Amino acid sequence: MSGAGAEGGRAGADTARPGVAGRRPGADAPRPGVAGRRPGADAPRPGAGTSENAERDELYGRLRAYEGRAAATAGRGKDPVNEPMIRHWCEAMGDTSPAYRGPDAVAPPTMLQAWTMGGLSGHTDGTGRSAAYDEMFALLDGAGYTSVVATDCEQEYPRLLRPGDRITFDTVIESVSPRKTTRLGTGYFVTTRTDVHADGELAGTHRFRILKYRPAQRNKDAEPARRPRPVINRDNAGFWAGVAEHRLLIQRCTDCATLRLPWLPGCNACGGAEWDTVEAGGEGTVFSHVVMHHPSFPAFAPDGEGGPYAVALVELAEGVRIVSNVIGVPYDKVRVGMPVHLEFLRTDPDLELPVFRASEGG
Repeated sequence: MSGAGAEGGRAGADTARPGVAGRRPGADAPRPGVAGRRPGADAPRPGAGTSENAERDELYGRLRAYEGRAAATAGRGKDPVNEPMIRHWCEAMGDTSPAYRGPDAVAPPTMLQAWTMGGLSGHTDGTGRSAAYDEMFALLDGAGYTSVVATDCEQEYPRLLRPGDRITFDTVIESVSPRKTTRLGTGYFVTTRTDVHADGELAGTHRFRILKYRPAQRNKDAEPARRPRPVINRDNAGFWAGVAEHRLLIQRCTDCATLRLPWLPGCNACGGAEWDTVEAGGEGTVFSHVVMHHPSFPAFAPDGEGGPYAVALVELAEGVRIVSNVIGVPYDKVRVGMPVHLEFLRTDPDLELPVFRASEGG
């Protein structure tokens, strides 16, 4: 989550059409066989940070012994790929692509991990985490590396999934990095790789990387915490240029006039690549919200103490949605349906963000 709680907001439509390349899972998904990457929270990838001397790191030597060992074996999806789950996913994401409907429907590629999940009850058929995986984490916990943060994931899609496909998967501990020192603290990056098969044929690969770390000691007299910088690239630079002018710009497909937010390279409705923009009027309602209790992040809390704060999915009057912060009311007073209006908040000298103030009487 960047800036106001999202990288320009995550609107509903962020699942890929098959065959459309993109830069991160959850946005326009990569073509089958092409990996997508989603940078994680406030933790760098394994190449970042300061590496300690691995030769003197006895724990690293013990952790490396787990590389190549199974984290889960002979896993089975609880359900075959099915149309109701595809429909729920598309509705949640706001994806109206016709590729995911009808007799020739395929599953959105970015649903890959969803078919392997065990739900609230987990995998009860003995295909859950392996003893090796639990041993490795116990080793890290015992050495004081008790905190964890997801940093990024990569997916590849050798073939599309279709309703009726039966899913099996195997997960391996692919790599453990040498000890790294990051802004969050010192720890080890652990990468697992899950190979997903459909009726015995490789359908996708999901790499997931976490940082198991010992939190850094915070100096209360240090410079005040700043919000994470939004990632600005060719696809969303126009959005942030608008924010700098106190304008919230929404992409509009010039072929079918469908609006989209966050900004994407192509239209999820018709596949059109050409677009222009319309400026949001600024009125909206809270569509859903969560209250962040942990970890504490002073930059997001008005009192500077890092206490709970609300992150909301705001539905604009134009019909698209954006993730941002609701201001003007305590975090526990934010509610679904609350009317809000757009403001621009300067959080520090180098960053200004779109946020939403609760309207009077809301």
